[in-house]
Amino acid sequence: MDNDSAISALGALAQGTRLDAFRLLVRYAPEGLAAGEVAKALGVPQNTMSVHLATLARAGLIRSERRSRVINYRADLEQLKLLTLFLVKDCCGGKAELCEPLIAELTPCC
Repeated sequence: MDNDSAISALGALAQGTRLDAFRLLVRYAPEGLAAGEVAKALGVPQNTMSVHLATLARAGLIRSERRSRVINYRADLEQLKLLTLFLVKDCCGGKAELCEPLIAELTPCC
């Protein structure tokens, strides 16, 4: 991941509704959710949610798939991995032992 891609992804996540939507889609990975279900779960009007989902999609954080009249959204876990690695790649100046607490926190969630 390069700086521009990371800035785009972080910018997309730097808004409360988009962050909540992304975290919801991560919880429902790999199946994802229909746009209407995301809007309902977050209590956001569907047209507003569509704008937020489009922003996340342009940043490469989610993918969409049309199923008849329904658009299903999925978190792109590969992009999440790349963003996380980009952020911590040079963690602690190459002293792996200093990064162990971070790795320990991430390990149980997966």
